[in-house]
Amino acid sequence: MSQKSNNAARRLALLWGSQTVPGRSGLTLKAIITAAIDIADAQGLEALSMRKVADRLEVGTMSLYTHVPGKSELIDLMVDTAYGQLYESIDQPSQQPGDWRDALRFIARQNWELYRKHPWMLHVSTGRPSLGPNVTLKYEAELRPLDNIGLGDVEMDATLTLILTHVEGCARAQSTVEQTEQDTGMTDAEWWVTQAPLLDQVIDEARFPVASRVGEASSREYQAASSPEYIFTFGLERILAGVSELVKK
Repeated sequence: MSQKSNNAARRLALLWGSQTVPGRSGLTLKAIITAAIDIADAQGLEALSMRKVADRLEVGTMSLYTHVPGKSELIDLMVDTAYGQLYESIDQPSQQPGDWRDALRFIARQNWELYRKHPWMLHVSTGRPSLGPNVTLKYEAELRPLDNIGLGDVEMDATLTLILTHVEGCARAQSTVEQTEQDTGMTDAEWWVTQAPLLDQVIDEARFPVASRVGEASSREYQAASSPEYIFTFGLERILAGVSELVKK
């Protein structure tokens, strides 16, 4: 077996193994993951380090390495643990009142709220999923409402991916808005109040009639330059409408 295969096998064993078995110091992997999530929630993923986790747990940094090889593997465990917070059971999405559309609305909202609770997750590379137990449970739970409604297997996967990608994009935009507000000490609405009069002086409505009309209407609706949460809901309904047309065929 190659070195890469060995590393992949060790990573999977770590993800699927026990998190509650204490080491000689009494430290558990679960405690390490919890501390790491607390740090990332409060300070962001860029602030996370093995030393900070150790300091939080009041242990030596080397104590962590008896449980987890490094930061990369720790982040995989953090993501998997966070996804474990999504649903009370594997059947919760498919047991929502209504039809498959309502189940997908529930799934979208749960993922939105998870990103709101753990914004650091938006900065984790997701090109290749960690394939831990909760990631796998999430995939199963979110596919079940799409099963037997008239979609092929690949269409089911693509539909779910489309929704989750939409949620992630809107959540990232919302996180950026909030970070900007924190950095500037000014809300988006307050910023827009200062910008609107200035724009009126430089933008010629005769030259940009559509942009002027639409920009004024949307900013009035959002009370800001944009509203990621509005786009989240709007886009989700358009996706569901499109999938409904596919199901009818």
